[in-house]
Amino acid sequence: MSQVVAASFRHGIHPAEHKEATEHLPIERMPFVDTYVLPLSQHIGAPCKPVVKAGDRVRRGQVVAEPGGFVSTTLHSPVTGRVKDIGPRHHPNGNALQPALEIEADPFSDQRFEERPPLDWRALSDESFVLHLQRAGLVGMGGAAFPTHVKYKVPEGKTIRTFVVNGCECEPFLTTDHRLMVERPEAVLRGIEIAATRLGAEETVIGVELNKPESIAALEREVERRDGHAGPPVRVAPLRVKYPQGAEKMLIEALFGTEVPSGKLPLDIGILVNNVATMASMADYFDTGRPLIERVITVAGPGIPRPANLLVPVGTPIRSVVDHCGGLDGDTRELVMGGPMMGMPLASLDVPVLKGTSGLLAFTEGEADLANEYTCIRCGRCVEACPQFLNPSRLARLARAGRWEEVERFYADDCVECGSCTFACPSGIPIVQLIRVAKSRIREQRAKEKQGK
Repeated sequence: MSQVVAASFRHGIHPAEHKEATEHLPIERMPFVDTYVLPLSQHIGAPCKPVVKAGDRVRRGQVVAEPGGFVSTTLHSPVTGRVKDIGPRHHPNGNALQPALEIEADPFSDQRFEERPPLDWRALSDESFVLHLQRAGLVGMGGAAFPTHVKYKVPEGKTIRTFVVNGCECEPFLTTDHRLMVERPEAVLRGIEIAATRLGAEETVIGVELNKPESIAALEREVERRDGHAGPPVRVAPLRVKYPQGAEKMLIEALFGTEVPSGKLPLDIGILVNNVATMASMADYFDTGRPLIERVITVAGPGIPRPANLLVPVGTPIRSVVDHCGGLDGDTRELVMGGPMMGMPLASLDVPVLKGTSGLLAFTEGEADLANEYTCIRCGRCVEACPQFLNPSRLARLARAGRWEEVERFYADDCVECGSCTFACPSGIPIVQLIRVAKSRIREQRAKEKQGK
């Protein structure tokens, strides 16, 4: 095993990992269901625009919605079937009903994807390569769901020297990336070869936390097997376990001891970061033509009778996924999409799996109980926990008072909303939630000012 390359980033927290229920469970395919719902907004940026209508027949992998702008991506049918309806449907984010496609699966189809010959990605122009990533429907699969192609549109004058691949999966309970690295290291490395070569990177570094020794071993074996292949050199960098090491700025600091300046992106210091699952999906698209129509999710938590790592078509109803894992325990009080630190509590089971869904976690009363809130005692634990070196308690106080300009002045935009401050607070103050509200209000104000100009 490689040597630990860094002690880790500064600050952060150590929540209990809770990965033992699924870390050794192989990925299994979720059985196909009758109906799929595809929200047109599944990523950061503009929603997709439908190119089909109710009654149309569609094939698995067929384009059903085109990008609504550059910061937007393509949507494909996860099954062969018929477009049942296009209209407002419930969205996992809990906001008002949002436009979506409803597709009825063909009961007589085996739902096999028709692969095409590999695409010669080396022969593509930079513009064509970016367009193909957009056509593939790729987004960041670590949870952020940022359209992948946008990162590969490197501005003139900028150079990517180092390509970083994120295999940390630092959120408790989640093991999707771990199982993908163990079971499909060749796809991860193939995607890395494509991405790093196109970027012109000098090297690729895969960051994996030390609580995933199987992943580290599988990747290192594949790196050794591929030694001599074309493309920049690749090394696996085991890292000490800490949250939120999966955040790209924290990962960069852990790997290289380099800080991304406030208000800047990794791109500004010659680094680009992608998730391991995004790499595997990129390989699938260029080698077989399969776009992002399914993904691996972890279904776990005390309220799940049969935990699992499932390969699930995008658009699958959450209720069907939960039922496949034995339903919810009677003591379940909360179902979270994503990880427990940054995930989103669901108001209903009748919403679909999205491209960015990494997990479904069911918590019983003991885990879901909100802590009693007390007055801030100025202990500084939130400051010690914050990986961005902010003063979370101050931001929370200003947010509560509605002093948005001051929240902005104290670098709220640098907050990655990891929740470390709330986790560390002995007074039970919902610090990160208050900061999120403030940031949302600031964005609304900026949008109004922009419209007024």
